[in-house]
Amino acid sequence: MFVRFAAISYFCIVMKQGTILVADDNRNILTAVKVLLEDTFEHIVAVANPNNIPARLREDKPDVVLLDMNFKSGVNNGNEGLYWLRQIKKLRPQAQVVLFTAYADIELAVTGLKEGAADFVVKPFDNGKLLSVLTDAYRKTQSAKGAAGRRASRMLWGVSPRMLELKTMVEKVAATDANILITGENGTGKEVLANEIHRLSKRSGARLLPVDMGAISDTLFESELFGHVKGAFTDAKADKPGKFELADGGTLFLDEIGNLGYALQAKLLTALQRRSIVRVGGNELIPIDVRLVCATNRDLTQMVARGEFREDLLYRINTIQLHLPPLRERSEDIPALARLFLGRYADMYNRPEMDFTPAAERKMKALPWRGNIRELQHAVEKAVILSDGPLIDEDAISGETPVGGKPVEEAQTIDEMESRLIAKTIRDCGGNMSHVAARLGVTRQTLYNKIRKYGL
Repeated sequence: MFVRFAAISYFCIVMKQGTILVADDNRNILTAVKVLLEDTFEHIVAVANPNNIPARLREDKPDVVLLDMNFKSGVNNGNEGLYWLRQIKKLRPQAQVVLFTAYADIELAVTGLKEGAADFVVKPFDNGKLLSVLTDAYRKTQSAKGAAGRRASRMLWGVSPRMLELKTMVEKVAATDANILITGENGTGKEVLANEIHRLSKRSGARLLPVDMGAISDTLFESELFGHVKGAFTDAKADKPGKFELADGGTLFLDEIGNLGYALQAKLLTALQRRSIVRVGGNELIPIDVRLVCATNRDLTQMVARGEFREDLLYRINTIQLHLPPLRERSEDIPALARLFLGRYADMYNRPEMDFTPAAERKMKALPWRGNIRELQHAVEKAVILSDGPLIDEDAISGETPVGGKPVEEAQTIDEMESRLIAKTIRDCGGNMSHVAARLGVTRQTLYNKIRKYGL
């Protein structure tokens, strides 16, 4: 008992902030939870009827939701809880949801976690355990807010004429609902630009949902994007919304759209034309309200000419086309980008007051940066790690300065350059694929797909 009291006292000291919504049909539990949380959360909202949840989400904007899995007497399958979990994630995606169930059903809990829940607590609950889970969930909301703020501010336009022209165009089109296609080489910052477009749009209050099309197999495409109903296939043990539903009211970012198979392109086109989807195994037309942003490093016009990409889909997704130039074509932006990364990694590795020498800056501006911003970022991180003093000299900057013309490597294809970059990053990370994926800015599945593609 002393331990439990000590734990409660600790949380009271370190945290009395935020808003939590508690949804449970048992009013005795509501009262007990409110008493337990009153010294931890500033604002506690309790509802016994789940139909009141949407209104409370709009008015109280909770950071955390403690959600009962069953509201109807005699019904213990958890489907109600899963339904309201999906509604909460749709209406207030930034809220962390903790599931509350009297039945220690691990399979149900896992399903809830896959649907976006942060954690679960089994009744009868331990006070210390419940407090720990809820405060952890609240910290996640604060971390997410910080990350969102960082994402919103990390679009560094630079001073080059091409980027300033692009900035002007983005400011014009972001406020519309026009579909946008972002093109550019690997590493130029296409996802960062997509985030910037979303931030400047009227949909910024809803979520931007990125989807790596290169990481979705043909067999899972429809289920991932359109969702499925219970029993649609062997592992479909519950209804599941797809990416279109989850992004409803916000922005859906389809990265590597050029990797989508030809047969599947027709299904995507149908959804965009109808502005509705049908879950796999279902027959109900579900309206969708998303702003579509796509990105690719491939020439879709050439793919159309070769019969690899549907012309009608291309017209649908590129109402506005934005091109991110490679870093070598805007060298005047390199110093500012390098200093942005320098500040980030100097803090990360506890190396305060670091700076570049003039020779290092000249070298960075002269390098071709075939991996673009991503390669520059990795080069700066490596320089911070390996430099002995506060100044980073030209010798610490990886790469070969082109002298007397283009280096041999510059004649390589994009695939060859990407292969070299992946191989180098694998070596630098000692084979740790999680670190490799994080450095390259891709999912682990995408990384594995590319490793197989290049035979690495």
